[in-house]
Amino acid sequence: MERGLSPAVTLVLILTIISAADHAFSQSTLVSEKVLPVGSNVTLSGANVSLGTWLYNSSLIAVIFSNQISVSSSWEWRTSLNPTNNDLTIKGLNVNDSGEYKLEDLKHTAVLLKLSVQVPISDASLQASQINLIEFNDTVVFRCFVSAGSSVSYQLLNGKSTYAPMVDGSLTMPNVTRDNQGPFSCVASNGLGNMSSSSVLLNISYGPDKPMIKVMPEKSVYMSGSEITLSCSADSSPLATVQWMFNGTTLNKNSQQLKLENVSWNNSGVYECIVHNSVTLRHNSGSVGVNIMDPITSVVVKNTGGPAILHKSLTLLCQVTGPVQNIQWWKDDQLISPNSTATSADNRTLTFNAVQRSDEGKYVCKAFNAVSNMSSSLFQVTVYYGPEKVNISGPNLKKTGDNVTLSCQAESNPPSLFMWYFKDAVVSNMSTFNSPPLTKELSGQYICVAFNNITNLKSNVSINLSVIDPIVNVTITTNKIPVIENELHELTCEVTGDVDEIHWMAKWAELKEDNTTVFHMNNKTVTFIPVDIDDAGTYHCTAVNVFGNMTSRAYNLVVNYGPRMTTVHGPTAAKAGASVNLSCTADSNPESSFRWYFNDAVVSNMSQFTTPPLSKELRGQYTCMVFNSVTNKTSNASLMLSVIEPIANVQVQPMNSAVEGRSYNLTCGATGPVDGVYWMKDSKPLQAGSRIIFLMNNKTLSFMPADRSDAGNYQCVASNAVENMTSNPYILTVNYGPDMVNVTGPSVVKTGQSVSLSCSAASAPMSHFTWHFGGSVVANTSEYVTPPLTLSMSGTYVCTAFNNVTNQNRTGYLNLSVVDPIKKVQVEPEMNSCMEGYSYTLTCNVTGSVDNIYWMKDWMPLQADNRKVFMMDNKTVKFVSVERSDAGNYSCMAVNSFGNMTSSLYKLVVNYGPDTPVIQGSEFGEVGSNAVFNCSASSTPPSEFSWWFNDSQVAVTSMFTAGPLTFNMSGNYTCMAHNTATGKNNTNSIMLTVIEAITSIMIRNYTTPINEKNFSLTCEVVGPYDTIYWMKNGEYLNVSDSCVSQQAMHCTEKNMLHFTPVTLKDDGKYQCVASNRGAVHMSPEYTPLINCESYRKLISFKFIKNN
Repeated sequence: MERGLSPAVTLVLILTIISAADHAFSQSTLVSEKVLPVGSNVTLSGANVSLGTWLYNSSLIAVIFSNQISVSSSWEWRTSLNPTNNDLTIKGLNVNDSGEYKLEDLKHTAVLLKLSVQVPISDASLQASQINLIEFNDTVVFRCFVSAGSSVSYQLLNGKSTYAPMVDGSLTMPNVTRDNQGPFSCVASNGLGNMSSSSVLLNISYGPDKPMIKVMPEKSVYMSGSEITLSCSADSSPLATVQWMFNGTTLNKNSQQLKLENVSWNNSGVYECIVHNSVTLRHNSGSVGVNIMDPITSVVVKNTGGPAILHKSLTLLCQVTGPVQNIQWWKDDQLISPNSTATSADNRTLTFNAVQRSDEGKYVCKAFNAVSNMSSSLFQVTVYYGPEKVNISGPNLKKTGDNVTLSCQAESNPPSLFMWYFKDAVVSNMSTFNSPPLTKELSGQYICVAFNNITNLKSNVSINLSVIDPIVNVTITTNKIPVIENELHELTCEVTGDVDEIHWMAKWAELKEDNTTVFHMNNKTVTFIPVDIDDAGTYHCTAVNVFGNMTSRAYNLVVNYGPRMTTVHGPTAAKAGASVNLSCTADSNPESSFRWYFNDAVVSNMSQFTTPPLSKELRGQYTCMVFNSVTNKTSNASLMLSVIEPIANVQVQPMNSAVEGRSYNLTCGATGPVDGVYWMKDSKPLQAGSRIIFLMNNKTLSFMPADRSDAGNYQCVASNAVENMTSNPYILTVNYGPDMVNVTGPSVVKTGQSVSLSCSAASAPMSHFTWHFGGSVVANTSEYVTPPLTLSMSGTYVCTAFNNVTNQNRTGYLNLSVVDPIKKVQVEPEMNSCMEGYSYTLTCNVTGSVDNIYWMKDWMPLQADNRKVFMMDNKTVKFVSVERSDAGNYSCMAVNSFGNMTSSLYKLVVNYGPDTPVIQGSEFGEVGSNAVFNCSASSTPPSEFSWWFNDSQVAVTSMFTAGPLTFNMSGNYTCMAHNTATGKNNTNSIMLTVIEAITSIMIRNYTTPINEKNFSLTCEVVGPYDTIYWMKNGEYLNVSDSCVSQQAMHCTEKNMLHFTPVTLKDDGKYQCVASNRGAVHMSPEYTPLINCESYRKLISFKFIKNN
C-alpha cells in the first residue's frame, strides 16, 4: 500500500468528495460514543470504502482512493489506517483529541463517531466557609476541589441523598435551618468515574421553639389540697433556660418543672413559661390556665312538712355545704327523672303533690361540682295509709274446750289498732283474739274494727264461729336422755282423750316397722333396737278418733355419737421461719374437745394449732387428741412435719442476640435448695419439642435452632418441697428475615397521576428498602411515590429489602401499566337504614376522572322531581322525603372521554310501617267453638305481632285462636303490629260477641210422600238461629216463601218445606241449613221415598179380592 498520492490527485479527490459532502453527511449514522483517558490508544472502526475521507471536526485526517491512502502530515506520526477495513488507530490521546470523527464516501454512506478524552479525577475534598451557624441568620458556602481531572461536574450530598448540583464546584446555602446539619460531602465525576470527599458536619444553633407546657395530673379543675406539677419543654440547641411566671408575676423558679403543693383557690390563674437561648439570643413563651375549686363537705336531706300520707303533699329539701353546680335526686338507687315529680329550678327541693304508695323508699340527693361529689345519707320516706282490705283469718268451726285464735289483718301503715267485739262487748284490743275454753254459749258473730291513728281512718269486718263438741293433747315423751348411738331407746305417744288409732311420722314421712324399729301397745310406743345416727330427726305422732285427729308437736330426737373419722389437715413440709396452721376435725355429736401434743407436751387445746416460726428443732410428729364428754369416747390422729430452707434469687441468663435458624440457649440461675426447674413462655408452661430441648435437669433451655415464633417473655420457676420462685420475665427477641417481599400498589394507573408503591417484608429488626426502575435507584424508603406518570413509565418496579442484623436481602416486583380509563363505579348508601318519611342519600363513588354521572332505577333513567334532588354534579341523589315506592334497584353510570362504566345494582330497601293492621275473622262465635283471627299489616321489614284482650297479652303471633269460647270471652281483641326497624307500633281491634250455639239440626217427616199429594218436611233445630234455607243434592233449593201462590211447587213456612204437591221429580237428597251470626249448621241428608198412588190402589184391590 502506498502512503502517499500526488498533490494534484489529492486535490481532485478532496474537491470531488467535498462536492458530495452535504448529501453524504445527511446520510451519516452515529455508530458509537467513547470516553478515554489521556495517553491511551484507540481504534475507530471503519467501513469498506473505495473513495472517501476520514475527518476530525471537519478537518482532514486521511484520503482513501483505490487502496491508496494519503494521511495528513499533522496526524501521520501517531495514526495508522488499516487498508482492509479502513480502521483508524490513534496513539497517545490527549484532551485536544476530543471531537467528532467521520468516515465519508461518494456513495452517500458514512461512519460517525464521537470521542471524549479526559483526565481521571483524583483527591476530591469539600470545604465550608464556616461551621458554627445560627438558624435563619447565617449563610454557608461549600466548595469542592480536585487535584486532577477534566470535564468535571460536582454534586453536594446531604447524608446519602443528593442535595443539589454545584456550579464550578461551589454552592451557597443561605439562611440555614436545623435540618442542614449534614453530614455533607461532594461527589466529583466525569466520563471516567467519580470520587467522593470526606464529610463535613455543621453546628447549627436554633430555637427555642414555642414551649409545650404539660400539667400533671391532666384535669380541667383541681381540688384544693392537691399536688400539681407543671413541666415546660422547648426544642432548642443549645438547651434553653426556663423562667416561670404566675398571673404576670415572675416566680423564683428556673427549672423545667414547677411543683404546686397543697393548692388552694388562690393558686388558680395563668402560669407562663419563658424560654431563652443564649446563643441565638431568641426567646419564646407558652402559658396554661389552672383552675382550683373547694370540694363539697356536707349533703343532708330534710322533710319540710309532716308525715307522708297517701294522696297528700310532701316536700323534701337538699341542704349542701360547699360550692355546688348540680343536684340529683335518687330513689332506691334509681335516678329520678326531672319530669316524674315536681322539683325547684335548682333541684334543691323535691315535691310530691299527691303522695302515692309507690313513692315510699330510700331517697338520696347527690350534689356535684367539678372536683367532687357527695351523696346524702339515706332518707327513708314512709307512706302512711289505710286501713284497707280488712280481713279475718280463723276457723268457723271448733270443738268444745278448745281455744280459738282469730286474727285480724288490714293493709295499713302504720299497723292499725284493733278492737274485737262479741255481742256488743269488747273482748280484745289486739289484732289477735284468743278465746277462753270454748262452750256452746261462745258461738256467734265476732267483729274486728281496725283503726289507723295517723290517717285517722277505721274499717271493720266480722266472722261467725260455731262451737261443737273431742282429743285434747298429744305429746311425745322419751324413756331417757341423753340418747347414745347403739343403745336401746324408746319414744311414747302420750294422748289426753280417747284415741282409736296412733300413727307415727319421722322427718315428715310415715314411720314403718322394720327389724330395728318396733311398735308396742297399739303403736303407742316405738322402740329403736338399737338407736342409730340415721334415726336422729323430727318425730310426730297423730292420734285419731271419730271427731278428728291431733298431731303432736315435733319431737327432735338427738343421737349422740363419736368422736370418729379424726383427721389432721396441714402441710407435711414447711419453710424455715414460717408458721403453719394445723387443723383437726372429727365427726361427733356434740362437738368434741381438742388437744394438740408435740414431743409428749400439750401445745394447744383448740381444734386449730398455729406453730411459732419454724426451725429444724420444731420438725417431728404433731398429735391431735379428740374427746366427747357425752359418749365419753376419745380418738387421735398425727401429722409428721418437715422444715426446709427457702429458695432465693431466681433469674434467666441469656446469650447474645438470637437469630432465626441458629441455636440459642437460656439458663436458669437460682440460690438455695432446688429440687426442680420448669420454664414458662408468656405465662404458660413451656413444653419440649423437636427444636426446644431442656438440658442439665431443665436448668438450660436450648433452641435448636431458634425460630421467630420463639420470641416472647420467658420465665423459669425453681421449686422445692415448700415453695417455688419465679424469675422476672426475660424478653427474647428473635431476629429474622426479611421474608418474602410484599409489593403493593396499583397495577394499572391513569396517565398524569402519581402513585404510591409500598414495600413490606416480615423482618426483625425492620428491613431497609431500595427501589429500582429501569436499572436505576429511584428511592431508599419502603414507600415510593412516583412523579406524574407517562406511558413510558410502564414496566417492572423492583423493591429490595435488607436486614442489617441477619445480613439477608429479598426482592419483590410490581408490574405497572400506565393507561387512561375509569376504574370503578359503585353506589354508596348512607350508614343509616332508609326509612319512609326521612331523607336519605345515595352517592356514586367513582375511581378515576369523570365528566358526567347518570342515575338509573330498575334500568330506567332516574329523573329529578320535588322529592329527588341531584347534587355535586349528579354524584349524589338525595331523597328529601323517602316513600316506599322509592324502593328498587339503583345503579349509576360514570362517563368520561375514554368511555363509561356502570355500577353494580344497589338494592334500596325502604323501611316503613306498620300501616293499620287488617284483621280477618268473624265478629261472632258460638259457645264451645274456637274463634280464629288473622292479623296482617303492610310493613318493611315484616312486623312482629301481639294480641291483647282485657289489657292482657294473649298471643305473640299474627294468627290467634280464642277458645273454646265462653260468654265471658266476649269483648274487644286488639292486634298490635311492631316494626323493629322503624320502632313504630300500630293497632286495630275486632269486637267478638259470643252467642249461644246451635247444638243439633235434623229433618223430620210425619207422613208418607205419595206422588201428586201434598207433603211436608220439618227442620228441627236445637238452639237459637237467624235463618233457615233448604238444599237438594248439594245445591241451593229455590223455593217460595209464601204458600198462597198456586204456581209454587215448593214453599216454606217457618221451619217447614211444603211440596204442593210432591212428584217423582222431587226424588233426591235434602238438607236444611240453619245459621246464626256465628256459624252455619247443616243437617244430615234425608232421602224421601215417593210412592205411586195407582200402584198403592192396585195392591189394595188385590188384597180385598183375595179376602
